[in-house]
Amino acid sequence: MDWRIMRRRKKTSILSYWTFRYIIILCVGFTIIALCALYWIRDTAKDSRLKTAGLLGQEIADRVTSADGTLNIPPQMDPLLDSRLRYFDFKGDLCLIITDDEGNLQYSKPPLRQDEVRSYLSDDLSASRRDNSQAVITPIEADGEQIGQVSLLLSKKSLSYSPNEVALLGVLFGTLILCGWLTIYLLSRKLSLPIRQVAESARLIRAGRYDVNLNVQSNEKELDELVDSFKDMASRLKQLEEWRALSLAGVTHELKTPVTSIKGLMMAVRDDVVQQEEAKEFLDIALKESDRMERMVTDLLDYNAFAAGYVEVRKDRLELGGLLSEIAFQWSLPYAGMNVTVETELPEQPVYIAGDALRIQQIVVNLLNNGQQAAVPGRPIELTLRLLEAEGKARIEVADNGSGISAEELPYIFERFYRGERKKRHIRGLGLGLTYSSLLASALGGELRLAESSPAGSTFVLELPG
Repeated sequence: MDWRIMRRRKKTSILSYWTFRYIIILCVGFTIIALCALYWIRDTAKDSRLKTAGLLGQEIADRVTSADGTLNIPPQMDPLLDSRLRYFDFKGDLCLIITDDEGNLQYSKPPLRQDEVRSYLSDDLSASRRDNSQAVITPIEADGEQIGQVSLLLSKKSLSYSPNEVALLGVLFGTLILCGWLTIYLLSRKLSLPIRQVAESARLIRAGRYDVNLNVQSNEKELDELVDSFKDMASRLKQLEEWRALSLAGVTHELKTPVTSIKGLMMAVRDDVVQQEEAKEFLDIALKESDRMERMVTDLLDYNAFAAGYVEVRKDRLELGGLLSEIAFQWSLPYAGMNVTVETELPEQPVYIAGDALRIQQIVVNLLNNGQQAAVPGRPIELTLRLLEAEGKARIEVADNGSGISAEELPYIFERFYRGERKKRHIRGLGLGLTYSSLLASALGGELRLAESSPAGSTFVLELPG
């Protein structure tokens, strides 16, 4: 049930997924930064405004002190105070109270009565009585004695809050968030575009359409490698699909041909169409055709068993020189009296390896058969079986003097069911010999490869660990 729910869960694109989550992270991060910055700005602004208020109070104290050391409120006090408030940029509620040394009201702005002073200041006139304001007290002194005080009552909100600063902070962080989101959006869009095209092409391939066209230009190395690898994969899948269809038809044809031939030959013998010597000749042909069909079926069974991991490979101690001599002798027996020769070139010292004699024989016999099948009409078949030892590895070379392999066919000779044009026309088979031999070589811990090929012949190399 949970699995079905997960499958029904709506999927989102990379662009939406990353941009949405990035903007959330960005907003949370900048909100924390903004709150910290706002606290710091408010604290700094409050300290700065208190110092400014102290300077204003000191100036007013100097203005109201007369030359004879008495408290004297100048007549131009109101316009002077208004100009100073504009200069120091004090906004919000502000109350200025000037009292003498006995606490008597001498001047106030806005105008207050004596009994109202106690509603603004504490009994000792040293602090604000209201919770929403803060008092800045500046003593008025003359000849070293305090003759009064200037009390500035400022709104706590005006001390710590500045609309311009808050607006600037909001614009700054809004711009940063927008720029960050735009950056991740553009990067995610650039990243998701080739991935989306690759995903769309993958859906086409899954639907059986291998002619994909990926026109993606990317400066990023990883994306460029991804697109190139996908193009190669699509091309490879297309080739494999074509080979699969052709191979299926070829396998069917190759198996059907000997069956049809055997059936026709046997019916001719049964119906007395041919008799005596000719009938024996028909039976011999039928036996050869059955042998060919048996080899093809054996190739299929061996390949399928090995691909499924059902074939066991032994690790016996072997002397390769003697094994190769025996293989060459047994293989050449059916060709006695023909223009087929197998030469062996073996080192003087014995070469030992840990391997499976049967599997090595299968590989070498397959290579010898390929060399014999590559023969050029009119040219005696010469095969060379060579053994070398170097760097702790045994190297078996099987060389022929056949027609070679064309450059177009070289990349595909180890592919399953692949058969060159020449083999398709002249030789029956399934195209599994080299594929199976390569798998056996890998299972033995070695490698089978084509060393060289030309119209003068080909050389295959089997390397095995010592």
